[in-house]
Amino acid sequence: MDIFSNFPLMAGLFAILFAQFVKIPILYLVTRQVDWKLFTSTGGMPSSHSAAVTALTTAVAIEHGVDSTIFAVATLFAVITMYDATGVRFQAGQQALTINKLRNDFNIFVNETRNWQQKKEEEKIEELKTLLGHKPSEVLMGAITGIIIAFVFYAVL
Repeated sequence: MDIFSNFPLMAGLFAILFAQFVKIPILYLVTRQVDWKLFTSTGGMPSSHSAAVTALTTAVAIEHGVDSTIFAVATLFAVITMYDATGVRFQAGQQALTINKLRNDFNIFVNETRNWQQKKEEEKIEELKTLLGHKPSEVLMGAITGIIIAFVFYAVL
């Protein structure tokens, strides 16, 4: 089988790319700022994880039916992925926010007691990534995006 004719795979991969790209104009509409780094970052609206797994699951359902074993596997994979995106990964992001605040507060303390500003940039600690997981609304929008993409792909192919 030619990998590029694998409908579920192509739908899932396209859903990831689409969801990652669409984050940029969404951020622009909300903040009037363009941040191209969003294309390669985790978190944000819509969830590319949810878009990918729901596009994959929907494409499997279209191609093999909802009574197939592969649909069952894809569905459980999607549920676990989306649960993780809103649970563990979201909480890790919240913890990173708290740690970054604590570190910033500590840096203010250090600035008052030492000459922190004169240290080289590479000597300073890089902030932890806080946009790791998703809010439930981001996961829902990612899921809707994935389902729509799978049906559009099916109609086009």
